[in-house]
Order: sequence, then C-alpha cells, then structure tokens
Amino acid sequence: MDLIDINDYIGGTRSGVLIDVRSPSEFTRGNIPGSINIPLLSDEERKEIGTIYKRESKRKAIRRGLDFFGPKMRDIVSNLDSVTGASDEAPNNEFNVTCYCWRGGMRSNIVAWLLETYGYKVRLIKGGYKSYRHWCLEQFERSLNIILLGGHTGTGKTIVLKKLRDRKLPVIDLEGIANHKGSAFGGIGLGIQPSQETFENQLALTLFIQLNLYGYVILEDESQRIGTVSIPQPVWEQMKKSSLLFLNREFHKRLKNIIDEYGNLDRSLLCAAVIRLQKRLGGLETKKCLEFLVNKDLRSSFSLLLVYYDKLYQKALEQKQAILKTYVSVDIDDLGKKDLQSIEQSIKGLV
Repeated sequence: MDLIDINDYIGGTRSGVLIDVRSPSEFTRGNIPGSINIPLLSDEERKEIGTIYKRESKRKAIRRGLDFFGPKMRDIVSNLDSVTGASDEAPNNEFNVTCYCWRGGMRSNIVAWLLETYGYKVRLIKGGYKSYRHWCLEQFERSLNIILLGGHTGTGKTIVLKKLRDRKLPVIDLEGIANHKGSAFGGIGLGIQPSQETFENQLALTLFIQLNLYGYVILEDESQRIGTVSIPQPVWEQMKKSSLLFLNREFHKRLKNIIDEYGNLDRSLLCAAVIRLQKRLGGLETKKCLEFLVNKDLRSSFSLLLVYYDKLYQKALEQKQAILKTYVSVDIDDLGKKDLQSIEQSIKGLV
C-alpha cells in the first residue's frame, strides 16, 4: 500500500473510492467530502477499546479489537465490492481505494491491509482525517478574492447564483452547503443541517477547487451565521471587506418571490418563525403577522416581514459600506438573458 499526503490527494486525481474507517459518530461529526463510511469499529466498540487502552494496556486493547474485527472482515470487503461493483468477473485490482482514520494509524492500516490482501489497490492518507482538518483551516487563511452578491430579501439571489453557475462562473452556494436559507424561516422544510465541521470541510474543498480554476469566487452576502452553522471567521473577515454587487429589484416582485417560495409551507411552522422574531419585530407587528397568517392573508403578512428584513439588511449594509472594497449596484427585472449578462459583466468588472 502507498502513503499519500493530503495535499497530493486533494490536488491530484481523486479517483476511486475514499473510505472513512472511523466509527459512525466520528464520520457524522465530520469527514472528507466524497468519502463513504465503512467503520472498523462501532461507537460502542471504539469506546470499550479506548477504555482498555487507557486503563490497562495497548496489547490488551489490540487483542480485544481483534475480537471485533475478525467477524467483520467479510462484511468490510463485501460492502466495498457492492460500492465498486467488483466481482469474480470484474477483478477488484482494477479499482483504486483510499483509506483514512483519525490520524492515519492503526484502524486505517488494518483495513488497508485487508483490502490489499483481498486484491484492491490501496492508498493511505498520511495523518488521516486530522490532516484534512489542518488543510481546511489553511484554505480559510488564503487570500480568497471574493465577489459578494447582495440584495434585499426576495431579490432572487439564490436563483441568480444558480444561473451564474450554469454560465460557468465560480459560484459557491453557502446556503446550499449549510442546507439553510439564512433567515428565521430558512430551515423550514429542509431537514437537518450538517455539523459545523462538515460545513467547513465542504466549503474548504469548494473554495480550493474554484480558486484554482478561476482565481476568484462568488458568494452570497450572508450573515456569518446560517442557521446552526457559521462561516469560518477568517472567511467572514475577508467577506466583510470584499467587493459587493448589489441587485435592485422592485418590492412587489420580491414579495411575489417570497409568497411563491414560502406560501405553501406548514402554516404552524411559519407562525413559530414569526414568534421567534418577536423581540426585534415588535409586539404589534408580530400580532398582525400572525393574524394575517391565520387568516391565510399571505400577501399582508409577508409584506410586513419584507419591510422588516429590508430595514435590517439596509442597516447592516450601511455599516459595512465603509469597509467594502467596492460597491456596485445593478437593477434587475425578470432575470432574463439581459439581466444575467448585465450581472456577469458587473462581476467581471469587479474581479
């Protein structure tokens, strides 16, 4: 088997299957993007072995580990065969496998030995997952050359980002990575958010790829916190000082977008989100919003909320304009070809 440095792995050809052999809870907390979890030990087994290692000896911990590992050997190779499609007719030595554990130590070495014995071409990531985490933090400290895409709520920034990505521009969808739309209503209907580590891991890899290809990246002008995850501080500090392209769109068109996006969501969840805003929205406005929602008057309720978010964003924008590198405003209408060409030209003028 070969040892591979994390920089060589990320910067080279990431072909084949990437296997994380750590326990399920370790994998859920954070992993290298694109990896699959084929654990050597369950969470309970890992805890038991760790206790034996600390309280008794390394040798006893290894012997106990073999009790767990032995019966799993067949399942490990079978699971990998099901992923790669290897069979007696399609030999597994045609497939590349890369393994890692926490530090690139015993667990990944054991699984790598098994898979290599079985016939796979195996590489080990030197330093394991810990080396990837160090690599991620290094990416956030780079000079990122960020272009921010801003605009009031309902402007359609997420749609613009997707259309710009279709036009081969280096877009990074922070809300997509966070699985949250960034407001009090942003998590409704989207399911569980990733862990902070998982969010950072995906962001670091995406930044690396886009910067290496284009030399700059386009991000939405977000708050630092997106639901339960936060933009890493070094990235956030650069975002605050980056160039901002502000998209202007008429209020009634933004209101229609909000109604289209949120109008069919669970009414009780919408009400709960309004209640969470009560301290900043004010008692009277909160009461009005809730009454409108209960009476199915979405236009009136969302109109009040849109005015609130406009004031909030405008205040933040005014505070930030003093440190922005460049501020450019562009009017948009229906996000047709003409609008997109204008946006793209403005972005390229900011690079």
